[in-house]
Amino acid sequence: MSTTAEAIHGHDHHHAPLTGWRRWVFTTNHKDIGTMYLLFSLTMFIIGGAFAMIIRLELFQPGMQFVQPDFFNQMTTMHALLMVFGAVMPAWVGFANWMIPLQIGAPDMALPRMNNWSFWILPAAFTVLLSTLFFDSGAPASGWTMYPPLMLQTGDAFPFAIFAVHMMGISSIMGAINVIATVLNMRAPGMSLLKMPMFAWTWLITAYLLIAVMPVLAGAVTMLLTDRFFGTTFFTAAGGGDPVLYQHVFWFFGHPEVYIMILPAFGIVSEVIPTFARKKLFGYHAMVYATAAIAFLSFIVWAHHMFTVGMPFSGEVFFMFTTMLISVPTGVKVFNWIATMWKGSMTFETPMLFALAFVFLFTIGGFSGLMLAIAPADFQYHDTYFVVAHFHYVLVPGAVFALMAATYYWLPKWTGNMYSEKLGRIHFWWSAISVNLLFFPQHFLGLAGMPRRIPDYSTQFADFNMWSSIGGFAFGLAQLFFIYVIWHTYRGGVGKATAQVWEGAHGLEFRVPSPAPHHTWDEPPVIREDDQDVHS
Repeated sequence: MSTTAEAIHGHDHHHAPLTGWRRWVFTTNHKDIGTMYLLFSLTMFIIGGAFAMIIRLELFQPGMQFVQPDFFNQMTTMHALLMVFGAVMPAWVGFANWMIPLQIGAPDMALPRMNNWSFWILPAAFTVLLSTLFFDSGAPASGWTMYPPLMLQTGDAFPFAIFAVHMMGISSIMGAINVIATVLNMRAPGMSLLKMPMFAWTWLITAYLLIAVMPVLAGAVTMLLTDRFFGTTFFTAAGGGDPVLYQHVFWFFGHPEVYIMILPAFGIVSEVIPTFARKKLFGYHAMVYATAAIAFLSFIVWAHHMFTVGMPFSGEVFFMFTTMLISVPTGVKVFNWIATMWKGSMTFETPMLFALAFVFLFTIGGFSGLMLAIAPADFQYHDTYFVVAHFHYVLVPGAVFALMAATYYWLPKWTGNMYSEKLGRIHFWWSAISVNLLFFPQHFLGLAGMPRRIPDYSTQFADFNMWSSIGGFAFGLAQLFFIYVIWHTYRGGVGKATAQVWEGAHGLEFRVPSPAPHHTWDEPPVIREDDQDVHS
């Protein structure tokens, strides 16, 4: 075969998707891999949500009714691990895979074979983790933090859970390396870093966070493993170890992890609000620098989770003030979103509704976070339902609502079909009302002194728990409706989508047809002046 023929054959092979199951198992196409990430995360979201329904069912009324305390603790642990590592993080990697090459004019991700591998590790990891539910000794019941000595008391599931966490971390690191390599090396000519869309910027910074902190988690759980099986005493007090050392190591990972889940959400909201306000983003450069500042500060505030462990007074003061400081760049972002909307020609399609709800409700989560940052007040709030309310306001109306905004925003670009605006609005209002009914009463439960992670409680907490459970069941049903909306759109929706999709949309992804072809940007796109103006 001649060199020319080989080149043509290779070119055709690269562009034409395989058929049947081979397309999905062997694919190196960023859109296919992004689709698999998103479907996987949606599956984990539903399974993790089912675990949450068991929790809320048990807490609907005082007294032990449906499950035993140990199984209740297994549900809280598995719910958290699935939602953090199985739902939110893979969903953001899915959006990165699908959209970043389109947004920066790259033909694919920089490392496509590693991209395939980073996805397929995940189903294996969560199969291992979920299998522990069927062990005689049950799944881990130590909370997602896996604190010793409780985690070390886990039965046969212990090494399986540690192995699953290692695989999740490997997948995350590979995905992050791919994003960095793609963004730094494969931007279209003329697209400097400070011309990139905000979603690409927030993911670039998130990728550096992932590479920095996932090995820290791996180290912490490996030390747990050696304590259990190899006679070390890193965290075992009887051998001179210190359980509080684990908390320090874990939260050095855990606090940047919170921003790993929320920074891409900031990017999404920074894409959606300018589109539906029909204005360019206010303070683009300030948004980039604020994102970088949040990422840096996330490394030096970890011990605000640990005010009650007996740290020195000077340590409490340091972590209190640095935690308050992180609210400044976050406030810059909220101000810029509001300024973007100011005097804009706003319309309220479903992505905009979710983005607006994100700004309002995430800010509530931020305020309760400031309350928790005050060390003497945190002695009262610590390990109560106030903390549960705080981080769920950040992660559900925060990260999850941003994921939903992104889904509605780009679903027509993926499928070529417009979703039903009526169904989308029903899903939004159903979710927005139920999520507040679910989590807002938990602030009052915490202030009244109800501890977290308990399967039973005294009667003074009964009414707020009942309302919270009703909100939880309603929110869970709303997400089943969300799946129907996606399916309805995939099957044809309410009509065909144009290339631009939204009247106020800018950006390279809206210059390719809807649905986006299997392979895009054979030739690097020309960066037009209006493309640059949107982000500058």
